Amino acid sequence: MEGKDGEPKIMRKILAVLALLCFLTACAQTTAESPFESLSSLSEPDSFPDSSVEPSEPVSLPPDGDSSEQSLVSQESEPDPEPEPVSESQPESEPVPEPDPELIRAHEILSEMTLNEKICQLFIISPEQLTAESPVTAAGEKTRTALMENPVGGLIYFSRNLVNAEQTAEMLRNTKSFAKYVPFLCVDEEGGLVSRVGSNPEMGTTPFPPMGQIQSDEEAYEVGLTIGTELLALGFNLDFAPVADVHSNFYSPVIGERAFSSDPQTAAARVSACVRGFQESGILCTLKHFPGHGDTSEDSHYEPAKSEKTLDLLSGCEFPPFISGIEAGAPLVMVGHIALPNVTGDMTPATLSKPIITGILRERLGYEGLVVTDSMQMLAITENYSSGEAAYLALEAGADLILIPEDFLSAKEYLLEKAADGTLSSQRIDESVLRILYAKLCYHIIH
Repeated sequence: MEGKDGEPKIMRKILAVLALLCFLTACAQTTAESPFESLSSLSEPDSFPDSSVEPSEPVSLPPDGDSSEQSLVSQESEPDPEPEPVSESQPESEPVPEPDPELIRAHEILSEMTLNEKICQLFIISPEQLTAESPVTAAGEKTRTALMENPVGGLIYFSRNLVNAEQTAEMLRNTKSFAKYVPFLCVDEEGGLVSRVGSNPEMGTTPFPPMGQIQSDEEAYEVGLTIGTELLALGFNLDFAPVADVHSNFYSPVIGERAFSSDPQTAAARVSACVRGFQESGILCTLKHFPGHGDTSEDSHYEPAKSEKTLDLLSGCEFPPFISGIEAGAPLVMVGHIALPNVTGDMTPATLSKPIITGILRERLGYEGLVVTDSMQMLAITENYSSGEAAYLALEAGADLILIPEDFLSAKEYLLEKAADGTLSSQRIDESVLRILYAKLCYHIIH
């Protein structure tokens, strides 16, 4: 039995225990209200199922303490009932994207192709370049043999090839039947000033005024839908239209009323509507001439062309129609032979410029479709580069399709040599050929 001296000893123990409990309670409250808890729960969702803190173990007195005091201490130190566990809803897993059958098929076809077949797919040439005959108005045995030797990615037809609707349809139908990989069958049919088909009454197609005379987005849509539908009926599958240039320089000798407008936003709306019309028709269309030919004082058909604008000025004027056309689903962009010295620091034409094709068109504007060069027969190219050099530099810059090199066979051999010595990587070749095959599969040109 404790005497008077023992009572203070017991009380001191009780007070010590109560102080400890107060301290633990304060710690628990501080932890629950910590502003870092929400950050921890985001980075480690399983670490903290709720905001409570694990209760402390009950504190008991030494065995020699009085039973009444022990009972008091046990009552004071008994933890709060453990809260009901809060069920956390598991975050929904991201849906697994469906496999793209066209992309899978494109990889299959690519894996079966020879190097010669891959290199040939990178070119769009004229039927005269293919067969060494001129003019070509029919597809017969020479076309069959030539396509076996040089299975090009596309053929482009001009007024000289198009006699009438029946002849054109038969020529294109035979060309398709001869090809192991059906080529893009292309034409420049903008309506108005550039109409290889519409300018010939024997073709029986709808004539249109120059695009600068189109008065509404609805009319622009009808232009794309009508031209696309009529070309597809003849057997074409790709049109090098619409013009996405802004006619911002009235002294420009090359664009003029081929453009929808001198106002960037009006041109952007008309281009978008026209692309939607082409898309509705089922034919591939092409935005041209990136990065914008409407402000150049030179015509790249005859000399190097340049725009003195900065990137900011281009973004405000030249780029909006291309951006709207890309957003509308245009599957091709044609790059022109236009230098941007105040952007790149040199006079390299856009067709051969990696900073322009890859840096601006693909990376800055986010374009993932096919890039085709403007005609490589233009003097802006031929006066400064050989056919092979121009084709190689265009591919290295990010282009996928080389349009009408001055000398197709020498350009093809040049690329084969570059591929053989590793200068032109197989990865770079496959990247473009895969895009070409994918587009052809998506538009039901090949299967």
